[in-house]
Amino acid sequence: MPDERPPQQRAATAPVSPSVHPPTRPTVQHPTRPPLRPSAVASTVVGLARESSDRLGRPLDVLDLGGGTGNVAVALAEAGHRVTVVDPSPDALAALARRAREAGLPDRVTGVQGDSDSLPTVLAGQTVDLVCCHGVLEFVDDPSATLRAIAAALRPGGWLSLLVAGRLAVVFAKAIAGEFGQARTALVDPDGRWGAHDPLPRRFDLDEAERLLTGAGFSALQTRATTILGHLVPAALLDSEADRAALTELDELLVSGPGREFLRTLGSGLHVLARRD
Repeated sequence: MPDERPPQQRAATAPVSPSVHPPTRPTVQHPTRPPLRPSAVASTVVGLARESSDRLGRPLDVLDLGGGTGNVAVALAEAGHRVTVVDPSPDALAALARRAREAGLPDRVTGVQGDSDSLPTVLAGQTVDLVCCHGVLEFVDDPSATLRAIAAALRPGGWLSLLVAGRLAVVFAKAIAGEFGQARTALVDPDGRWGAHDPLPRRFDLDEAERLLTGAGFSALQTRATTILGHLVPAALLDSEADRAALTELDELLVSGPGREFLRTLGSGLHVLARRD
């Protein structure tokens, strides 16, 4: 008989070891990843999951690709959903397991070592309702292939939460810093890099991200920017929690106000919610 357990329970039966799920790419944790601002990104994803769960009348099966230590996964599990985190870093998965235990959610969060190439093994032919892919496409060899693998893992009408690094943010940051040559390079380079020593392999324009999604069988339905000003303000001016909170609030107001849709292209991160066609 087919195994009808949810994906994370089936995945839990496989030991998390390099011999089972070898990491085929470098760990995606990187100091130049777009700031996730977990409260904003996680709350958006949790809200989407709540609406989907209400329509389906049950908790969701969620796949968090490159989910690391579980900023979003734990929030989804706290909301009652079942989450499988696939990440190439054993250290991140160990931190995820500790975090899930401390939150009293070990039965709702499962970590599996691997990457997008491991999805057929992790899911064993089953599908999920929601996939989170945050800060991953910048590092994979083929973003189109990764999105196609995600589409294959989703049930028809399922949702993708995609967060990618934005090109224009680094262009503005370099120009403001007086590094005009690097700003120009980031603007015209096919991968959005400012030079040979740029530690981030790839950045995206909004239309490029939406074109990749369309090619993989998705319809992009909502896009928000993350951190429009936060990466431009010198750290010396953010020496108190009140200052950081005020800047975060200002960023939120910038992206949420009417008539400011153009600002979404300026975020250091572009957060897209898309549905599988």
